[in-house]
Amino acid sequence: MIETGRFAPSPSGRMHLGNLMCSLLAWLSAKQADGRVVLRIEDLDKARCPRMYADQLEADLSWLGLVWDEGGSGGGPDGPYYQSQRDEIYHAYYQKLEEQGLVYPCFCSRAQLHAASAPHREDGTPVYPGTCRRLTAEQRREKAAQRKPAMRLIVPEETVEFTDGHLGPYRENLKTDCGDFVLRRSDGVYAYQLAVVVDDALMGVTQVVRGADLLESTPRQLYLYRLLGLPAPRFYHLPLLLAEDGRRLSKRDGDVSLEQLQSRYSAPEIIGRLAFLAGLLDKPEPARPEELLAVFDWDKVPRTDVRLPRNLF
Repeated sequence: MIETGRFAPSPSGRMHLGNLMCSLLAWLSAKQADGRVVLRIEDLDKARCPRMYADQLEADLSWLGLVWDEGGSGGGPDGPYYQSQRDEIYHAYYQKLEEQGLVYPCFCSRAQLHAASAPHREDGTPVYPGTCRRLTAEQRREKAAQRKPAMRLIVPEETVEFTDGHLGPYRENLKTDCGDFVLRRSDGVYAYQLAVVVDDALMGVTQVVRGADLLESTPRQLYLYRLLGLPAPRFYHLPLLLAEDGRRLSKRDGDVSLEQLQSRYSAPEIIGRLAFLAGLLDKPEPARPEELLAVFDWDKVPRTDVRLPRNLF
């Protein structure tokens, strides 16, 4: 089987250094195995992800030398490669879960969930207590007249375990650590958890390289792969790249965006500095992606969050 990696950015603004490091390591991991790379545009939220950002993203990746083999505006055999164009595909898989009796409407607002006494995850996200799962048919009709529901997946009292290719063993109890999770939002948009599972399977992705902030999503996704009878990829979660003051980098805050970097550095200078942060080079010297294939090794990549050194960029 040919190894297939992917870039799956959300085009809500110019990429920041954390996005770039993830893209570089995803490219190196796939290409070192003589594999291919798919570019998928995760623009489920159409209002936040206009097409101009997706086009800019392609131009930025090409400028850096992180060239993909299929996807994006170039298309390919497994398209469309824009999530905003794949609703019919998601709907077909959503119906499979609905037919198994695993889906129910949820009328809780975000404010209600955060105010509830139910436990919260480390990132502050509430663990859904199953409030609307227990509603009667009559109660659902009454609430539906007032508010459009999101649709949640019923999860069992089950611990899902897997071994991350970089961070090692991880386990999570679906019921107590997560709770029933959303498959389709109240505005009709299919949720990330369902979309990413369907897309990676149908696009033949065998390895997923992404930030450690998505590690907790993996058990939910593995459960969906199983329910839908789809092959699951291997996962490699990266440490997060933090600002000098320890904050997570954010497109919203304009943290070291590629737009700023391009005015000061060449593409090889940026790639070399990213490779240095990723533990692949001993010093931040210019490098092209293909030159790093000889030194790429997951064992060199840090396993804890990396704070940007002062004056590196």
